[in-house]
Amino acid sequence: MKLPDGAHTSRPWRIHEITPDFDLEDVWALPTPGEREDFGRLVDAISAYDPARSSVLPLRLLFAARWKIGGLLGWDSPRTGLGSRVTSLRERLPPDLRDAHAGPPVAAGAFEPLYLLEDEFAAEIANQTVHGVLHLGWVPEGKGRYRGQMAVLVKRNGLKGGAYMAAIRPFRYLVVYPLLLREIERTWKERSGDAPVGR
Repeated sequence: MKLPDGAHTSRPWRIHEITPDFDLEDVWALPTPGEREDFGRLVDAISAYDPARSSVLPLRLLFAARWKIGGLLGWDSPRTGLGSRVTSLRERLPPDLRDAHAGPPVAAGAFEPLYLLEDEFAAEIANQTVHGVLHLGWVPEGKGRYRGQMAVLVKRNGLKGGAYMAAIRPFRYLVVYPLLLREIERTWKERSGDAPVGR
């Protein structure tokens, strides 16, 4: 379920300290109910998930098309990424976050982990169009229950980045996010033992 921006901005996430010049693109409630100690399981599940290898054909085709187009246009070449076109946000981390465990690498694309805390995880990606951040949070809902929350933050690379984000917006809202959330829910239930693997 899509959430208002305030669901992210009102919480005391550490990501706010290092992304003041980024735009908040999306905030989503994840269908991943759990207990306080389950956040690591959420991070592992999201980090291991690769939509390019999805069992859902439309999702797999969209991501395959994105990487193909990106390759043809040079969007994803090393000179456009972290440490080349943009400086990694790791350079902005305060000492306590820099010393914290960065977290697992993210299978989807060239995301690099930034930090992992008890209730928060962030990873970044950069290419010719944007410098982006994937942020996961673990939100209390009362009575010892929690749920996942995902935010996407971006810094567009000029007119090209703005045009790119505008062009993919309909695909993200109509196809990518609905299918992605459904797969996240299925994976979460399988890992929780609530549903048989393969269903």
